[in-house]
Amino acid sequence: MTSATLLTPATSSRPGGERPGKTTRAAERAYIRVLVVLDTAVLAVAILVGYLARFGDEEPTGSEIPYVVVAPVLLLVWLVSLKAMRCYDDQVLGYGADEYRRVSAASMRLAGGIAIAGYIADVGVSRGFLAISFAVGTIGLEVARFAARKRLHRARDRGAGWSRKVLVVGDTAHVLELVHTLRREPYAGYQVVGACIPDALLAPVPQRLGDVPVVGSFRGIPEAATAIGADTVAVTASGELTATRLRRLGWQLEGTGVDLVVAPALTDVAGPRIHTRPVAGLPLIHVEAPEFRGARKLVKGFVDRSISSIALLVLAPLLIVIALAIKTDSRGPVLFRQTRVGQGGEEFGVFKFRTMVVNADALLAELAARNETDGLMFKMRDDPRVTRVGRLLRKWSLDELPQLVNVLLGQMSLVGPRPPLPSEVARYDGDVARRLLVKPGMTGLWQVSGRSDLSWEDGIRLDLYYVENWSLAADLTILWKTFGAVLNSRGAY
Repeated sequence: MTSATLLTPATSSRPGGERPGKTTRAAERAYIRVLVVLDTAVLAVAILVGYLARFGDEEPTGSEIPYVVVAPVLLLVWLVSLKAMRCYDDQVLGYGADEYRRVSAASMRLAGGIAIAGYIADVGVSRGFLAISFAVGTIGLEVARFAARKRLHRARDRGAGWSRKVLVVGDTAHVLELVHTLRREPYAGYQVVGACIPDALLAPVPQRLGDVPVVGSFRGIPEAATAIGADTVAVTASGELTATRLRRLGWQLEGTGVDLVVAPALTDVAGPRIHTRPVAGLPLIHVEAPEFRGARKLVKGFVDRSISSIALLVLAPLLIVIALAIKTDSRGPVLFRQTRVGQGGEEFGVFKFRTMVVNADALLAELAARNETDGLMFKMRDDPRVTRVGRLLRKWSLDELPQLVNVLLGQMSLVGPRPPLPSEVARYDGDVARRLLVKPGMTGLWQVSGRSDLSWEDGIRLDLYYVENWSLAADLTILWKTFGAVLNSRGAY
C-alpha cells in the first residue's frame, strides 16, 4: 500500500562521494546483491524450463547457433536489460509498484527486441522456447522480488534491514505529521533520525519533537545530515523554505551522497493520479480528479460479478458445511441479514453467516461500556455474544463469504470501503461521507491493514484513500493481500 504522504525525489546525489552512514549503504548493497543472485537463479531455471518444455529429450534442429550458447547469452542479456531498466535502483526497491513494473517492462521489451531481431536476422531460435522462457522468467522474477520484499519488510518492522536514515526539515507541526506518517508504515524504509526547524523556534537547550532530536536549523541542514549520518533529507512544508532556499539546498547536497526528497502538503493521492508538468520553469503537480464512473467502473462491475459467481460455485460445499456447523452449534438461523449503507447512501441487506446468539442486538446496550475501539463502531475482543463456531468463522473471515451474493446482486464490490451501519452514517461529517461514493467491499485496505486492530481514524483514512485512488490493479493487489491477512488472523475478532 502507498504511504499517505507523497515523497517526491528532488535530487539524487550519487556521483562524487560515498553516502553518510556506511552501515546503511552496506546493507543496501547486500540487498541488491541478493536480488541479483535471485534474478540469475530464476532466469536460469526459466531458460531450462523453456528448453525442456520445447525440446524434451529431442535434439534441437533448425538453428545455426547451438542452444548451449543461446542459453547463457539470453541469461546475460536479460540481466543487462534489468539493469538498463534500473530494476536495481534503490529508489524503487522495497516499496511501491514501480519495481514490479520495471521488471515486467524489462522482460517484455527484451522479448520484443529479440523477436524483431530474430525475424530480421533469420537466426532460427525456437519461438516456443523463447515464449516459454520469457513467460516463466517474468512470473518468476515478480515472485522472487515479492518474496525478497516481504523478507525486507519483516526485517524493517523489527528495526533491522536496510532503511534510509532521514533528516526531516520543516515547521514543527509539519515535521511531527511527516514523522507520524513515516512511522505508521515502518516497512517503507524511512527511519527518522533527526529534525531541523526554523531558526526562530530553536531554544538554547537541546530540543526534541516527540522522541525525534532537533539537530539544527535551516542554516545548517547539510552539516546536520552529516553529523547524524542521514542519507536522506525530507523537506516538508515551511514558510521559510522558499523555492530559492530549496534550490540552494539541493546544490549544497550535491556530491555529499545525501538524497533530497520533498513531501508536499498534498496527501493521500496515489501516483497514477499525479503528473508533473513544467510550466515557466516550475514543476507543477497536476492531480487528476477521482473516477467514480465510466468504462473502468463497468469493467470493475463485470469482474466483481464474474468472480463472485465462480466463487459461489466453487465454495458451495464449504458453505454447506459451515451452515450445518452453525445449525448444530446454536439455535437460530444460519444467515444473519443486517441493514448496511451502500453507494450513494442506499440501504441494503448484507448477508453473513450468523456468529452470535439470536438476541445479540438486545445485549449490546449492556456491553456498550466495554467497547474496545474508538469512533462509531463497537468491537470487543472477547464478546460473550459470539458462539463457539462463530469465533472460528470470525478468525478466518468465513462468516463474510455469503456477501458474495451481495456482490453478485451489484450491492457490493469485492474490494471497497467497509459497509457501514445506518447509525454510523447518521453521524458522518462531510469528509467521512465520501466513503459512500463507491460500493462497499467484502475486503479493502482496512482488511489487509489490521482490521479490528485499527483505530477508527486509521480505518476512515484507508477507506477514503481507496475511494480517491481506486484502480483495477490496486483491487487485485488487495485481493492478493487479503489471503495473507486471513491466514495471519490479525485483528480478527
